[in-house]
Amino acid sequence: MQQQCSPPVPPLVVVMGVSGSGKSTVGAALATHLGVAFVDADDLHPAANVAKMRSGTPLTDADRGPWLDAVGAELAGHSSTGLVVACSALRRVYRDRLRHHAPRTVFLHLSGDRDVLAGRMTGREGHYMPPTLLDSQLATLEPLDAGETGASLDLDRSVTELVAAGAAVVSGTEATPQ
Repeated sequence: MQQQCSPPVPPLVVVMGVSGSGKSTVGAALATHLGVAFVDADDLHPAANVAKMRSGTPLTDADRGPWLDAVGAELAGHSSTGLVVACSALRRVYRDRLRHHAPRTVFLHLSGDRDVLAGRMTGREGHYMPPTLLDSQLATLEPLDAGETGASLDLDRSVTELVAAGAAVVSGTEATPQ
């Protein structure tokens, strides 16, 4: 008798971290590696949020709420096809809000040294997030808790290494790469 195998479940992944951590670069490369779509959550911010950040004013939880719901809806809308999203997801309550929409989401936290992050932010062009908001983001950041599905990855690694480590976490072959 032949045994039926169910097809693999397409992954839902959030590549998270503060601005300058490489979320968009790693997220896009991971999506390509996994064969799923990629969305940069920055593109889902309402114009008022972008204007606030561009002026150097940190967002409040009230500002983030509708945006997080839009990101969660994107994840939920791709549950049958898979998706990688680059999204700061700095606090546990933000990640819980995303999981409310898409419960099987895996979080990959790109973490690293403040000076490295500041250097990356200072060196990039065309992004609305000014380096002056880095410290407020770091103050807001809550690393993944033991009960959350995902892993923290050291952003000092190459994009290729981060994609390989992230893919291992998503496939369940590596529990907590550093």
